[in-house]
Amino acid sequence: MSALHLIRHGAVAELRLDNPAKLNAFTVEMLEALDNHCAELERDGAVRAVVISAEKSRAFCAGADITAWSELEPWDFARHWVRDGHRVFDRLARLSRPTIAAIAGHAFGGGLEFAATADIRIMAPDATLALPEAGVGIVPGWSGTQRLIRLLGEPLVKEMALMGRRLSAERALASGFVAELSDDPRTAAMAMAESLTDKSPRSIEVAKYMIHAAAGEDRGAMIETLGAGMISPTDDRDEGVTAFREKRKPDFSGK
Repeated sequence: MSALHLIRHGAVAELRLDNPAKLNAFTVEMLEALDNHCAELERDGAVRAVVISAEKSRAFCAGADITAWSELEPWDFARHWVRDGHRVFDRLARLSRPTIAAIAGHAFGGGLEFAATADIRIMAPDATLALPEAGVGIVPGWSGTQRLIRLLGEPLVKEMALMGRRLSAERALASGFVAELSDDPRTAAMAMAESLTDKSPRSIEVAKYMIHAAAGEDRGAMIETLGAGMISPTDDRDEGVTAFREKRKPDFSGK
C-alpha cells in the first residue's frame, strides 16, 4: 500500500503523505500513487478543492527517499526518477481544482518542490524550507530551479540551492510564497478549502488557467484549453460535427 493517500471530506479532497518513519520522503510507489490520484481527481466533478498535507512528523516532507534513487544507474536516475517526478508534480500543479498545501514541518528538496505545486500555501511558524541537494552531490530535479524561480525569485533560490541556507517561515511569508502562518496549518488549509466550495467552480477553474498562462505554467495548454472552452458552446461547433457525421458541407452561421 502506498504511503500517499487520497481522502475525501465531502467536496474537499486531501492528498496526505504518510511515510513518517522516513520523514514523509517520496518513494517510487508514492509518485505512482500521486499520479493516479491526480487522474482520479480530474474525473471527479464533486471535488471542489484539494488540500495537500502530511502525517505529523518533524518534516512535512524531507524530499526524495535517498534509498529509492541512490542505487539507480545514472541514466535511469535522470530519465526515470527525475523525469517521472517532474511529470507527476507538473500534473499536480496543473490540476483544474484549487490546491492548498499545509506545511506543518520542514519541507526540504522534493518536499519543497511538492509544496510549490500548490496554488496557496499555509506554513507553521517553526517550519523551514530548503534545497539541500548540493550537500549530497545532486541538484534539484522536480522543478526546484524552474517553478521555484517564478514563485520565490532568483536570489532566494540561489541562496538556498547554492549555499544550502534554510528559508524561515517569516521570510517565506514576506516573499509571498506562503499566504499565511498558522500553528495548525492543516486545519487552516481545510477551512480555506471549505470556503472555496461556495464559489463558482467554473470561475475558479478558468481563473486558474488564466493565471497559469500569464505565469508561464504550461502556457500553451492553458491557452488552448481556454480557446476550446470558448469554441465548444458555439452553434458553429455543433454544425461542424453534425455536417461531418452527415457527410455534407457545413453551413456555418458564425454563432
